[in-house]
Amino acid sequence: MVLGFSIALIIFSLLMVLLVLLHKGKGGGLSDMFGGGSMSTGGGSAVAERNLDRITIIVGLGWFACIVVLGLLIKVKG
Repeated sequence: MVLGFSIALIIFSLLMVLLVLLHKGKGGGLSDMFGGGSMSTGGGSAVAERNLDRITIIVGLGWFACIVVLGLLIKVKG
């Protein structure tokens, strides 16, 4: 059971990194350092950005749940 949640945690972690990197830069951060600040603002769709936000939140909740369940399983097992 611990192995299954560990694998799920790795998958959720990789998805979180990917989803966060897909978000459009708001400016003033690391995205400006790598040239993201010079992009035009009319290039993205507001619906796509909202859907990406929702997917990121859902994956984040799954990631958090895996951490809590793994912590409980390790505490009970050990």
